[in-house]
Amino acid sequence: MGKVSKNLHNERINYDKSTLHISQAKKNPFKQFDLWYHEAAEHGGFEANAMTLSTVDTKGVPSSRVVLLKEYSNKGLVFFTNYMSQKGEEMLKNDNVSLLFFYEQMQRQIRITGKVQKLSDQESEAYFNTRPIESQYGAMLSNQSHRINSKEELEQEFNRLLKSNKKPQRPKHWGGYIVKPSYFEFWQGRPNRMHDRLSYAIQKDAWIIDLLSP
Repeated sequence: MGKVSKNLHNERINYDKSTLHISQAKKNPFKQFDLWYHEAAEHGGFEANAMTLSTVDTKGVPSSRVVLLKEYSNKGLVFFTNYMSQKGEEMLKNDNVSLLFFYEQMQRQIRITGKVQKLSDQESEAYFNTRPIESQYGAMLSNQSHRINSKEELEQEFNRLLKSNKKPQRPKHWGGYIVKPSYFEFWQGRPNRMHDRLSYAIQKDAWIIDLLSP
């Protein structure tokens, strides 16, 4: 194997887009999240609902991947996936997860930790029926995270379904999850690495806000 080496010591930018003051922050983290989410969505040019979901296996080894946020409220944050995927198997055995939103263009990130649980079949069914038919067929065919013989075979089966006009059926192994947060952290990049950081931690049904060192 050839040697790979790259020095990134001098690759840096200065952060100066905005500020985050504790005196101006919302008292409820869901409202602060809602504010930043809408500002990111209005900015455009990227998927504001793209979030990194991190799970942990039974040996304590973490894994991360990007999924799409599909709904949020004071109850939590909702996404959908294959229950038999790696993340699905890990969440079944360990319901502690973390989420990360990174808004590079706005020099912001939001960290969230909490516990995850499945949505009801009725809730998963309702969302599944709103998806484009191609996405419904994709969910029916995908044995996510598992090995396949060839991509060509999968695409042939997908095209066969498209031509069949068969009414899609939500697979029993596909559905939604809701993450119920116990911790939020809002990070705003600032010049000279003097970043603004606020944390919200739940204590006895109340959110406690703290100012964190950069």
